[in-house]
Amino acid sequence: MKDYAAIGREELALQYRLKAVPIPDRRENKTRFLIIGLGNPKRGPSNKTSILFGVKDKPGALHEALLAFKRERINMTKIESRPSKRKAWEYLFFVDIEGHESEPRVRRALVALRRSTSLLRVLGSYPVAR
Repeated sequence: MKDYAAIGREELALQYRLKAVPIPDRRENKTRFLIIGLGNPKRGPSNKTSILFGVKDKPGALHEALLAFKRERINMTKIESRPSKRKAWEYLFFVDIEGHESEPRVRRALVALRRSTSLLRVLGSYPVAR
């Protein structure tokens, strides 16, 4: 049997005989919701782009990669690292930046980033809810 997870009301968990796990409700908690689908959302007035990249294991590699955003004056709103499953001591970085991948400055930054990374995936661009 496959494992599934959802966020919903406790009554639904009881109805479908699912295990309900409470989500901590604290003021300092921030929950991020994404709608994942096929296709590419159109560029709106305010956008973010999520990317995943890996860097070579050498001094200054992350700094060199992030310079692409500084040069194009692109704000990073999130950076998170996770150990890679491919190789010991290799890390992957999940980054959110302001802007849409169709914008020239974002395209230029991604081209520069690709040159200084061992792996680069653009996860997508999407409008930001304000």
